[in-house]
Amino acid sequence: MSLGSFHIDYDVLKNLGISIGIVLLFILFRNIFTKYVFQLILKLTRKTPTDFFTQICLAFERPLGWFFIIFGLYLAMDYFPFIEQQNALFLKLLRSMVIVLITWGLFNLTSPTSGILISLNEKLTNKIDSILIPFFSRTIRVILIAISISIIGQEFDYDVNGLVAGLGLGGLAFALAAKEAVGNLIGGIVIVTEKPFSIGDWILTPSVEGIVEDINFRSTKIRTFSQALVTVPNATLANEAITNWSRMGKRRITFHLGLNYQTTKDQIKRVVYRIDQMLRTHDEIHPDTIMAAFDHYNESSLDVLVYFFTNTTVWAEHVKIKHEINLEIMGILEEEGVEVAFPSRTIYVSPQSNELLQTMGSFD
Repeated sequence: MSLGSFHIDYDVLKNLGISIGIVLLFILFRNIFTKYVFQLILKLTRKTPTDFFTQICLAFERPLGWFFIIFGLYLAMDYFPFIEQQNALFLKLLRSMVIVLITWGLFNLTSPTSGILISLNEKLTNKIDSILIPFFSRTIRVILIAISISIIGQEFDYDVNGLVAGLGLGGLAFALAAKEAVGNLIGGIVIVTEKPFSIGDWILTPSVEGIVEDINFRSTKIRTFSQALVTVPNATLANEAITNWSRMGKRRITFHLGLNYQTTKDQIKRVVYRIDQMLRTHDEIHPDTIMAAFDHYNESSLDVLVYFFTNTTVWAEHVKIKHEINLEIMGILEEEGVEVAFPSRTIYVSPQSNELLQTMGSFD
């Protein structure tokens, strides 16, 4: 009897060792595939005219690696002494894991940063605004997860219809509890449909000023010029006045040039004419609206209005052009012998006051 029990124990240990060996072998296959075979496939896909297959390979890289382990578990279970390969619960778990892996790959594929949605958008006749791509991405991801949960639930004979009916009965309570979230969602839909800005635009609101980085169901992320990341709820942003500086067709420069009161009429005429001509012949100045005119008499200066627009709306380029124009104007003033005025006040002393001051000085 002891020999028979030893024989049984030996067979159990042998089958257990084989099953463990199969799992370890497929883990090794996974590492070899990831390191060599997958890199070769990736290299071949990058030689194709589009990056569509490359994006698919990158999205399914890790799920495919885990598939090797799941397949190894299935084969190992044929030798595993404690659970049969055709065990119903085991097969349901394996099928559920495969569903998770497929969902994982599709989840990666629909990422806003994966490039697949951007590539598809470029091929469409009516292109989608860039602000919609992250929004669509998150919507597709939510749908994928919902479908995956539904399929896994049906795999385990769970009544999904009952779950949906339960959600319908509790919908009112859920809406009341998530009033703020629903408000932000509606605000996000308003922003997406009206499109007051896109990803990468420079906007100004009563709450924040900066570059739009992302928009999701709840909020919009804006990077300020001090590099702080501000998250603004969509409900707040949708109800605020939004100035989109990035959609300017041209960028304005306007200032008053204060000339000294000793400047003659002829000098003012020449200065104004030369500034006007300089602006009209400058390649970076928009030709539609250019103004240079003697505007008004100030307390300590004769003010010349200078009003024009740059072709570029980029801040750095705009400042560079403004710098060049200011130097050109300074050169014109130097050539015409005209000085820029500064705040000053002239005091006139009457002869009687002068005699009084001299008399008071004699007493000292």
